[in-house]
Amino acid sequence: MKYKLIREKLPRHIAIIMDGNGRWAQKRRLPRVMGHRKGIEKAKEIVDHCLEFGIDNLTFYAFSKENWNRSAQEVKTLMDLLSKHLREELPSMVEKGIRFKAIGDIWELPLRLQKRIRETEEKTKDNMNLNLSLALSYGGRAEILEASRRIARDVKDGSISIEDINEDLFSCYLYTDGTPDPDLLIRTSGEKRISNFLLWQTAYTELYIVDIYWPDFDKEAFLRAVHDFQHRERRFGLTGEQLSAGFK
Repeated sequence: MKYKLIREKLPRHIAIIMDGNGRWAQKRRLPRVMGHRKGIEKAKEIVDHCLEFGIDNLTFYAFSKENWNRSAQEVKTLMDLLSKHLREELPSMVEKGIRFKAIGDIWELPLRLQKRIRETEEKTKDNMNLNLSLALSYGGRAEILEASRRIARDVKDGSISIEDINEDLFSCYLYTDGTPDPDLLIRTSGEKRISNFLLWQTAYTELYIVDIYWPDFDKEAFLRAVHDFQHRERRFGLTGEQLSAGFK
């Protein structure tokens, strides 16, 4: 193996912005839907790599709130592909011990897809080998606003007080409650932005941007990203000298 990973330094949570499906297809003079189909196959491979190397949490940015602005036909195709994929992959998720969760404004999705999501979540809820989250109709700003509304309602009805509000409490009101913040965020296609993805959760996440379209992001590219992460110094506001001295 070209990139040897250090088990003790594996990221607990990897988040991925799967960018470039459409451009991958256009470059090959194929319909955009072919890029999305190839992208789903690539996601399945990355899930298997995470299982292989013992990474506990994986989150894919599958469909943003802004993606609703795409053509109606492309949106419908994406929704149909996601529903089909969940139906076909459910037995495999159960067998491999994958716990599935969808995050975002799920109520905005087609009813058939909502039903498929609920079924998949229910049938995988006791699995423990990998927590797999799919961000659908998701926006980081919308998530923070919704958390703020829920906190305000709980303050109003007396469930919590204003003095109770801190970072830990706020995190409990996010869609990602119960999942550790990402250690590593991978973005394919070379775009240098996080596109409204996990804005609160990525405050100290290591960013890895690669100039490869998502359908071409293979195992070697994945290992290269994790290898790069393992050789970074994560200081969380401290100096290197403080870290060497064991300061926390």
